[in-house]
Amino acid sequence: MSLKTIPEPRLSVVIITLNAADRLESCLASLGDLADEIVILDGGSTDETATVAARYDARMKTSAEWPGYGVQRQRAQAEARGQWILMIDSDERLSPGLREEIRRAVATNDPAVAYTLPRLTWAFGRYIRHSGWWPDRVLRLYQRARGHYDSALVHERVELEPGTRVQRLTHPLLHHTYRDLNDYLVKSAGYAAAWARQRHESGRRTSIGAGLVHGLACFLHMYVVRAGFLDGRPGFLLAVLSGHSTFVKYADLWLRENDPGPPGQENP
Repeated sequence: MSLKTIPEPRLSVVIITLNAADRLESCLASLGDLADEIVILDGGSTDETATVAARYDARMKTSAEWPGYGVQRQRAQAEARGQWILMIDSDERLSPGLREEIRRAVATNDPAVAYTLPRLTWAFGRYIRHSGWWPDRVLRLYQRARGHYDSALVHERVELEPGTRVQRLTHPLLHHTYRDLNDYLVKSAGYAAAWARQRHESGRRTSIGAGLVHGLACFLHMYVVRAGFLDGRPGFLLAVLSGHSTFVKYADLWLRENDPGPPGQENP
């Protein structure tokens, strides 16, 4: 069925990918028959991402230059033709209940409403229901004409047109974020570098002491204040790793200010 024959309202599911073949299959399968079109903007994958996308009739474009999450998501949205946008990631899946909630929301077709989805993350052997990670509400369903992503390198946000109301869906968006510990460390290092670069370019300054304070505060907030201890050993591990990642962000920013690079050969 061509998009022109689909009656309004139309829903475009939009995904950005990079070497996501091992995750994309489950993501696309979870959509069922919800999407009127699937748009994928790929960052130059060298695995079977394109093959998986083709099996689900996704319309795939490539943009190998990485401008940051906010710009890349907006580029992907610009490829969509649907009235409604559902922005998800390749490591996310729609629960059956959420799929039906989205179907009803789109059928209601209120242009002045956008929707947040509660995201439930699987990490290190279990779904994390405490630690400040649930419900991790993300704004992902909105009318294309009324929502646009900002240009943030990380922690990007949808900027809605004035007057748009935000309502909450209740069933979870399942987030299978880390393949293993190495995947966590690689991802967190990338986020830390982008965070530090963004703040360095805006003139922010910091110290190693500030990094220590923020890292410890992050651990205590997750494990004690947000009851991460109720998530068992995975909760403890997440709190430790998150505290470490927070310290690394500040350490990276400090190094950008204070490390001029190695001296010349004449000054070892």
